[in-house]
Amino acid sequence: MKNYLKFLILILFVSCGNEEKDSENLVEVNQITIGNHIERLASDEFLGRKPFTEGEVITVNYLKDEFEKLGLLPGNGNSYFQDVPMIEITGTPSEKMVISGKNGSFNLEFLKDFVAFTNKAVTDVSLENSELVFAGYGIVAPEYGWNDYEGIDWKGKTAVVLINDPGFKSSDSTLFKGNEMTYYGRWTYKYEEAARQGADGLIIIHDTEPASYGWNVIESGWSGARLIIESDLPLLNVESWISGESAKKMFDVSAMKGEDYKTLSRNKNFKPIPLDLKVSVDIKNKIKKDVSKNVVALIPGTNRKDEYIIYSAHWDHFGIGKTIEGDSIYNGAVDNASGTAGLLAIAEAFKKSNRTERSVVFIAVTGEEQGLLGSAFYAENPIFTPSKTVANINIDALDSPGKMKDLTITGYGQSEMDEYAKEAAEKQNRYIIPDPEAEKGYFFRSDHYNFAKIGIPALYASGAYEGIDKSIEEIKKYNDNYRMYIYHQPSDEYNPDTTELSGIQLDLQLFFNVGFKLSNEDYFPKWYDSSEFKAARK
Repeated sequence: MKNYLKFLILILFVSCGNEEKDSENLVEVNQITIGNHIERLASDEFLGRKPFTEGEVITVNYLKDEFEKLGLLPGNGNSYFQDVPMIEITGTPSEKMVISGKNGSFNLEFLKDFVAFTNKAVTDVSLENSELVFAGYGIVAPEYGWNDYEGIDWKGKTAVVLINDPGFKSSDSTLFKGNEMTYYGRWTYKYEEAARQGADGLIIIHDTEPASYGWNVIESGWSGARLIIESDLPLLNVESWISGESAKKMFDVSAMKGEDYKTLSRNKNFKPIPLDLKVSVDIKNKIKKDVSKNVVALIPGTNRKDEYIIYSAHWDHFGIGKTIEGDSIYNGAVDNASGTAGLLAIAEAFKKSNRTERSVVFIAVTGEEQGLLGSAFYAENPIFTPSKTVANINIDALDSPGKMKDLTITGYGQSEMDEYAKEAAEKQNRYIIPDPEAEKGYFFRSDHYNFAKIGIPALYASGAYEGIDKSIEEIKKYNDNYRMYIYHQPSDEYNPDTTELSGIQLDLQLFFNVGFKLSNEDYFPKWYDSSEFKAARK
């Protein structure tokens, strides 16, 4: 009898263990669902999904209807929507930016040589013979003993700065974070800091490698209407980029002619250098105040419904813009119809699983392409208590030529979400790696960043390095082609006959498996001690 009872207990133990293992893989994220939603969201019918357009109305209603069909509840009280008040500024810069000085003057052409815009909601802004001062990387970082603005009264002046930060390609791992971009390297930070310093304007010098995208992305993404969230923070009159070729012309007639300005900028003792040049440009704006929407849907938990797993993806893209090769609709199939479709496919899988002890939330956020605006608004106005939010799994720009051996984690080493991802990847016979292109700053370029800022451990990952059937070199060529010719271009379209969905499905299955595990346990993943976000969690 004792042996029989032991046998029954052993069988029960094994069964329970297998049940837990099998239940993670019991429900498959449906590849047909993924493809159908990408095809719809990236169709011309959705007009490029730009906020404040008819494309937004179509998109958010489509998402609301699809969540409702799946049986998900409204995530914001009785509503599937969270209103995000924004201001649309349609700026028309002067055709020329005039650079003048005693050693020569020249004009830069709009779009070809420069872009200019403002976040000030006023009808007219300008720089009129504003003194140009080179400010290195435009960084003030006390923890590194770094101040590129020191010693100058910036009122009435325009700073000229480099993109990225001093550690990029420096061969010095102790300089900032070495080749890994810090937030100081992002264009968003550079405009914020110049405004804090009291400057009138800022010019960022474009360089393809440290920016991680070509001038064509600046041309298409930084012209036309832009969206902002109202803020009491200081703002510049003019925010602008100039091409690398234009920067060379500028330095050739400046007080720094012949100087290696990139090397100078890496020196900890660098101080800003007046260029003996002035800049003039003006912008006329049309102002429109309106409300965009985050779409929020909820699967309530059974036992711990006040603890939440949040899946996020941005629904927006660039709408209708500059015509390229006869096409003016920026469909955004990869960026980010893929992630938005992923939300719906994962929601479908959760409903089929019919087992979530914690609540699972799906948020399709607005305004990511304009500076992570929808997730920033959510972070400032959270619907679900951040301290009770277990984790965020963010899905952005899934694309692959097939199934991948790797799972590349952007922001690897930040939190225990790495361990959850590793466990799920190993069950798919995959391995995890840190982002091999950390210098491109992807950690700061998608919506998980705003969840991290309020202390919520976040996972942002995808297969991106080595294919099961394709080599590392082939995958790199594939990714490089996307960034150069498809990213933020009208060519980011969906073709059901040529788009390979198997790699996307594999990633989404992993995200489901991670979320499923989190939703059926009582543990809260922690930030590692070295993470700058640990304090926010406390």
